[in-house]
Amino acid sequence: MSITLYQASIPVFIRMLGNLSAILDKAVAHAQAQQLDPSVLVNARLAPDMYPLSRQIQIATDMAKGCAARLAGLDVPAYEDNEANFAQLQERIAKTVAFLQTVSADQVDGQEDKAITVRTPSRELHFVGLPYLLDFVLPNFYFHVTTAYAILRHNGVALGKPDFVGAY
Repeated sequence: MSITLYQASIPVFIRMLGNLSAILDKAVAHAQAQQLDPSVLVNARLAPDMYPLSRQIQIATDMAKGCAARLAGLDVPAYEDNEANFAQLQERIAKTVAFLQTVSADQVDGQEDKAITVRTPSRELHFVGLPYLLDFVLPNFYFHVTTAYAILRHNGVALGKPDFVGAY
C-alpha cells in the first residue's frame, strides 16, 4: 500500500489544526479559572528571541494553507497576521481548515515533482512537490504547533500528549 501526497498533507493539517483549536480552548478555560488576562498567554514566549503564541499559530496556519494552495495550483489565501486574542486565533484556524477542506485529492495527487517557489522576506526558496511537503512544510508546521503547545504548557495550561496528538 502506498500513501498519496494528499493523504500525507491535507488530512494531517486538518487533524492537527483541530487539535490546536482544542488546545486553545483549554488555554481560555485556564485563563478564566486562574483569573488571568488571556493576552498574557497570547503574547507568551518560551524564550525572549522566540515568537509569541499568536505568531506560532499564524505560521502553522500559513504552512498548511500555503502548502495546500501551492500543491493544488491555487492562490495562497492571504491573512493579515493581526490576531490579538484567542477568538481571533480560533477564527484563523477555522478559516484555514475551511480552505483546506476545499482542496481535493485530485488537485494535490500527482504533484510530487511540481516546481514550488516560496518567497520569504529575505529570499526565494525552490522546491519540488514531495520534498517541499516532507522536508520543509511538515517540519515547520509541526515545529510551530509543538511550540504553541509548549508555550501554553509552560504557562500552566493542563495539557498532555493526548491533547497534542488528539483522540483515536
